[in-house]
Amino acid sequence: MLFWIFMFLMSLLIPLSMILIGRLFSRSAPKQINSVFGYRTAMSMKNKDTWEFAHRYCGKTWSAVGRTLLVITIVIMLLLIGKSTAVISWAGALLSVVQVIIMLGTIIPVEKALKQNFDQYGRRKR
Repeated sequence: MLFWIFMFLMSLLIPLSMILIGRLFSRSAPKQINSVFGYRTAMSMKNKDTWEFAHRYCGKTWSAVGRTLLVITIVIMLLLIGKSTAVISWAGALLSVVQVIIMLGTIIPVEKALKQNFDQYGRRKR
């Protein structure tokens, strides 16, 4: 049971991080455009307007996706109570891989929203 608790807590890290960082980003982008912290793509770093838009959009997306992943993760992990260590290990690893893929997949709607709202130079479309 101790191993299950450990894996349960570890499997919650990605969804909880998405929720917390999502809330942070949806409220405010990092003050300066930088290449260390934040939603950093070529389009998001064009100017302050694209930077702030990308962070607000990404934040809202991550919050929603993180909440959904949190519920799914809890349900899946509850179904694993009493299973062998091997089953819990494999399920936890697979769950983490899927979570990372989904997290990275959120780049697609954010970039699409940037392209719908800004031209290639980072100017707002009218």
